[in-house]
Amino acid sequence: MLDCTAANGINIHYRLSGPKDAPLIVFSNSLGTDFRIWSAVEEIIVPHMRCLFYDSRGHGLTDCPPGPYTIIDEVGDLSALIDALHLDPTILCGLSVGGVIAQAFAAAHPGRIEGLVLCDTAAKVLDAETWTGRMKIIENGGIEAVADATMERWFTERFRAEEPERLAGMRNMLNRTPKDGYLATCAVLRDTDLRESSAKLDLPTLCLCGDEDGSTTPDVVRATADLIPHATFHLIEGAGHIPCVEQPEVTAGHILAFAREHNLMS
Repeated sequence: MLDCTAANGINIHYRLSGPKDAPLIVFSNSLGTDFRIWSAVEEIIVPHMRCLFYDSRGHGLTDCPPGPYTIIDEVGDLSALIDALHLDPTILCGLSVGGVIAQAFAAAHPGRIEGLVLCDTAAKVLDAETWTGRMKIIENGGIEAVADATMERWFTERFRAEEPERLAGMRNMLNRTPKDGYLATCAVLRDTDLRESSAKLDLPTLCLCGDEDGSTTPDVVRATADLIPHATFHLIEGAGHIPCVEQPEVTAGHILAFAREHNLMS
């Protein structure tokens, strides 16, 4: 079934799974992906929690409005989606730019969620010069021009060597992201600095990072964990920037342990 709904002026593609009476966890994706990156994690978590996945604007099957986008747009999309579906989330889990959206949502809507899981992300992801440079490369050569370097940052050397079919699928997902949506979301990362607001967050927070992440390195993610009150940090061995693909069992295990520790699941 293809589930879409109008929210915040766009059509958003989503999937809702798990027991209707269980606490809800919402997942937000990384740049250049769609919610299929969470599929293996979903299989582990749905017996225990209800799960909402969605494609962010400019990605997957969600609309790709003209850019650039802002963090206000991204938080507005998520808030409107939750409202449209009449849901009450307990935990918000975001990966990379999804983790930036999660932090901004928590700051903008204090008390609306009870726990935050931040995967391979930071309060400030790289500097404006880096994003501007990447955007120029893509404007001239398309997403394919950065695909090799992206795969190296996303996945470990072992994964790239031993799982060529899955790697090819992830590369296809990246390359089939609308160029305009990718660039417009790069602008979100270029322009967003949450160090001040994230330092004021007041809710249990779990920060996870692949030990071979080449995008948001363990030191960068650990620094964000140190910034956020009540945050803990865990390294995921044998994973790059997208541990939910490389190490879904470990990733899901950390999320469920966090939910149990803070009484966020039944």
